[in-house]
Amino acid sequence: MARRRKTLEQLFRPLARATREPRAGSGESGALEAIWQVVCAIPRGRASTYGAVARAAGLPGRARLTGFALRVAPRGLSLPWHRVVGAGGRIVFPSASREHREQARRLRSEGVPVTAGRVPRSALTELDEI
Repeated sequence: MARRRKTLEQLFRPLARATREPRAGSGESGALEAIWQVVCAIPRGRASTYGAVARAAGLPGRARLTGFALRVAPRGLSLPWHRVVGAGGRIVFPSASREHREQARRLRSEGVPVTAGRVPRSALTELDEI
């Protein structure tokens, strides 16, 4: 974990240049970093919801910020984005989209069952143990 943490810290620095400059005093950059660290901690073979990730990052009620954080994450971070699903275990991408098929494929490759675009509750983790 220490090795990954160092990599995360190195990648966070150019965030403002790669996306948009966070407003002074907004804490947005810190919030994104917290979300990325929680996403990295989701165990292989499990999934979590956008809301659960936000709560574990100390940002209750900020599920949409989780989606934003995943969208603007630097590619070099190699986040396991596919482990984050919508409320009730639903893959949020349109069912006919390339992103939907890719997320379902990645989840299945880790042993997470996906049926009709949903992950069963038994595969979801609330991230309380992180």
